[in-house]
Amino acid sequence: MPGFKRRIVSAIYVAPFNKGKSEEDQKTVREAIFSTNDCNDAEAIAETTLRPNLRTVPEKDQDQLNPQALHRVRSRLVSRRTATINLIRAFLIEQGITVRSGLRALNTSFEAILDQRRDEISPRMRGVLTGLRDDWHGLDERIDRISDEISRSEENCMRIMSIPGVGPMISTAMVAAIGKGEAFDRGRDFAAWVGLVPQQFSTGGRTILGRITKRGSRYLRMLLVQAARIIMMRPHLWPNFSFGSWLAAAVTRMPGNKAAIALANKLARTAWSILRHGTSFDAARDRDMAVEAV
Repeated sequence: MPGFKRRIVSAIYVAPFNKGKSEEDQKTVREAIFSTNDCNDAEAIAETTLRPNLRTVPEKDQDQLNPQALHRVRSRLVSRRTATINLIRAFLIEQGITVRSGLRALNTSFEAILDQRRDEISPRMRGVLTGLRDDWHGLDERIDRISDEISRSEENCMRIMSIPGVGPMISTAMVAAIGKGEAFDRGRDFAAWVGLVPQQFSTGGRTILGRITKRGSRYLRMLLVQAARIIMMRPHLWPNFSFGSWLAAAVTRMPGNKAAIALANKLARTAWSILRHGTSFDAARDRDMAVEAV
């Protein structure tokens, strides 16, 4: 309509303004969304859009939807592969055969198990296990093809990949999720949206920080935490990074998991800054410039 600006509002912000719901109906977002009617919903949406500090959802273009679809398909295939491997292990355990944990250990010992336990495994069970192994390898091939497709990154993704520990998976997932990061005013807002900040409970002037909020994109948060853990596994490389001295001090004053989350938060804020301002990560900068860029 002329004179109106379209905005996409997240349902989690609309639910509290729906006056047709009782307090108990609004305990979960799922209940608040699915017990609706059009009149109350329209009024709640209109009330929500009048909020001055409302954060809207930016509309995704085709360059964001394509890698997002690839990531979702790859995630589904990885889940199916894990389920198939677990099913093979379960059937082997029923036959009294245990295999060392790890995908590679099962793959290398599969044929040897079938040959050495020929008298214990029936021909029908052998066929079931072989079929599951073929399904597993077929999923591996599809995952590899999609991973290669994801690796064909655009310019914005290449800039993000200049950050230590960040590869095609994180860069394309981040661009697919937030585009150029225009929905966030600063890096800490993006880190909070991903859920890499502690929950805050404040009352009576007392502030208590708990576990991370786990809001936003669970998939992107998982990738950032994995990148942080990989960096922490290689302390001999820390001096090459501008945040190396900060990380060395962080691991001495906090537990490993907490340090990993703090590093993932820093990676997220750095990636947003690079994406928003069109720059590249420069490990040769001094500490002050690196902190300013974050």
